[in-house]
Amino acid sequence: MSDLTWRKSSFSEAAAANCMELAATSGGIHIRESDEPDAVVRTTPAALGVFIRAVKAGRLDRTL
Repeated sequence: MSDLTWRKSSFSEAAAANCMELAATSGGIHIRESDEPDAVVRTTPAALGVFIRAVKAGRLDRTL
């Protein structure tokens, strides 16, 4: 995964070690936590969009 170009939110501090990072390729969207760079999850742009809309709508706010 070292050949991917990772991007993190502009809201993240430059020196922060625990930021979510994204990389886009023709194979999908890759997501990782910057303090665990070897643990990468891959998804599709459509599935990520569904997840983001659910978070924004508060549909994932309930506790288990």
